[in-house]
Amino acid sequence: MNKLSVILLFVLFTFSCKTNQPKGSLSEGNGLFQLFEVEEGREPFYSNKEGVFAKKGMVASAHVVASEVGKEILRKGGNAADASIATFFALAVVHPFAGNLGGGGFAVVRDTQGEAFALDFREKAPLAAHRDMYLDENGDVIKGLSLKGHLASGVPGAVAGMVELYEKMGTMKWADLLQPAIDLAENGVILTEGQARGMNNYKKTFQEVNGEDTPYFIQPDGREWQTGELFIQKDLAESLKRIQSDGAKGFYEGITADLLVKEMQDGGGIISHEDLETYDAVWREPIEKDYKEYNIISMPPSSSGGVALIQLMKLVEPYPLKEWGWNSAKTVQVMIEDERRVYADRAKWMGDQDFVKVPLKELTSTPYLSEIWASYNENKASLSSEIEAGKIPYYESDQTTHFSVVDKDGMAVSITTTLNGAYGSKVVVDGAGFLMNNEMDDFSIKAGVPNMFGLIGNKANEIQPGKRMLSSMTPTIVEKNGDLFLVLGTPGGSTIITSVYQTLLNVVEHGMNMQQAVNALKFHHQWLPDKVFMETNALETQALSDLLSLGYIMEIQNRTLGRMDCIMVHPNGVLEGASDPRGENTSVGF
Repeated sequence: MNKLSVILLFVLFTFSCKTNQPKGSLSEGNGLFQLFEVEEGREPFYSNKEGVFAKKGMVASAHVVASEVGKEILRKGGNAADASIATFFALAVVHPFAGNLGGGGFAVVRDTQGEAFALDFREKAPLAAHRDMYLDENGDVIKGLSLKGHLASGVPGAVAGMVELYEKMGTMKWADLLQPAIDLAENGVILTEGQARGMNNYKKTFQEVNGEDTPYFIQPDGREWQTGELFIQKDLAESLKRIQSDGAKGFYEGITADLLVKEMQDGGGIISHEDLETYDAVWREPIEKDYKEYNIISMPPSSSGGVALIQLMKLVEPYPLKEWGWNSAKTVQVMIEDERRVYADRAKWMGDQDFVKVPLKELTSTPYLSEIWASYNENKASLSSEIEAGKIPYYESDQTTHFSVVDKDGMAVSITTTLNGAYGSKVVVDGAGFLMNNEMDDFSIKAGVPNMFGLIGNKANEIQPGKRMLSSMTPTIVEKNGDLFLVLGTPGGSTIITSVYQTLLNVVEHGMNMQQAVNALKFHHQWLPDKVFMETNALETQALSDLLSLGYIMEIQNRTLGRMDCIMVHPNGVLEGASDPRGENTSVGF
C-alpha cells in the first residue's frame, strides 16, 4: 500500500464531506467510500494478457469454441463474411447470455478492395406497438414491463442479417456455415465457469417467465449447472436446421415462425406473423471520418455508436493527448467533457433514420462541434444540468456480444449483436429453443426516463410500429494511410461507445498494441447521471486528486467496463487478435 496515496484520498474525501458544495466526490459503486490502493509503478492494465498472432486469418469473439468455428471456416477457404456467419450461429449455441437467433445487431464490413459497407439488422417494434405501451393510466412507466417477459421483445433481425450478409458477400455453401452450430447444439457444448454461473443466477427468472417446469436452461432435477458439464439444446438444433435448409424463410415463416407467434400469444406478447414476414435487414452508408492519418468507419443510425465515436474523436483531435499522457488529468478531463456533450446529443438527435431525420453530416461537422465545445472550461467541471444538445440549423424533426474477423486477403468484418439485457427478455420460444430479446427497452418509453443502462431518450427514439430502437453498438473498422489497421467493438450497453473510444485512443495516441489497448483500465461518462464511472486503479492518485479539485464526481465501479474483441494489422501484415481479459473472450488465428 502506498501510504501517501491513502492519506491523500482520505483528505480529499474528508474535505468533500465537510463542505456544503464539494468540488468533487469519490464513491464506491455501492455508494460507500472505501480506500483503494494506487501503488507506485502500478500497471495501467486490467491484466497482462497477451495478444494472439497469426498471418492467414483471425477471429476474436466471446467464446473460444465460436472463435474456433470461425477460424476453421477461414482455414477451409471461406472469407471473413463466411467466417462471421458461422461464428454468429455458433455463438447462438455456446453463448446464450448474448448470442442469439432472437435478437439483432449491426455489421461493418470492409472488402478486399477497401470498400466499406454497413448492415443494420436491428430489431423492430411490432406493428401493434405504440408510443405509450409501457405507461399506466396516469402516464407513469410500469416498472419492468419493457425489460422482462413477452411484451419486452422486438421483432428479431439476427437471422435476416446473416442471410443478407451471405447473399451479398458469402462464398461458401450456406449449409456448411450452419453445420458447426447444429453439431454443437445437438452434441452439446462444455459449459465454462461463466456460463454455468450465469444460467444458475437466472434460474428463478427463467422459471418465472417460462413456467416452473420449463426445460430450457434449467436442470430437470433442479440442481445447479456445473463447470465442465455438457449442455445440449435439441430444439435449438432443429431451429438451426430449418434455417440451414430454407434460409430466412426457415425462421420468419413455417414451423419456427409458428412457434414464435404462439409463444407471444400465450405470454401476452404482440409479435405477429406479419411482423416476421415483413422484417428486412438494411444496408446503409457507413459513417466515415478522418482522424489525423486514420480513417474511422463505423455504424450509422439506428445505432448511435458511429456518430458518437466520430464526434468524440474529432473533439479531442486538437489536443496533445500523447504529450499529456494516458489517463493523465488533462487527458481524462477533455475526454469526460466530450463524452458529456456527445451523450447529450445522442439523447436528442438519435433514432431510426427510416423514421426521423438524423442530421448525420451536421453532427460531425467542424462548425457544429466547435459550437458544443464552446462551453468547455479547463478550470472546472461542466455541469450536465447546464449542457444541452447542440442546435442544428434547418433540422426537420420528423447487453450484447461482439466479434471481429479478418481473412487472409484483408477482408474485415466487425459485428455486434445483442439480446439487450442478460438472456434478453428471459422468454424462451417453446419448441424452438432460443431466447427472445428485450430490446423494446432501448426505445424512449417515456421522454426523459432512462432505460436499463441509464440512457435518456426523447422524441426521435419514441416507439412507433415497425421502427428500429436506438442502439449504442459501435462495430468499427479503422484504416491507416488507406490500409486496414484495426477492427474494434464490444458489448456493454451505454459503455460501448466510450470503451471503443478509449481503446482506439490507446492505440493511435498512446502507442499501445491491440491487446494492451484492450487490457487498459477504463472510465465512462454519459451526460446523465453526472458522474464519471471508473474501473479500480484506472487513474493514478495525482490525476484523481486534480479532477476532484475541479469538481468532477468520480465513482469507482465494482464491475468492469467493456468486453472488447479486436484485431490489429501490424506493418508486417501479422494479425494481432485481442480479446478482453475481463471475460472468457478468446482470439484464435492461423
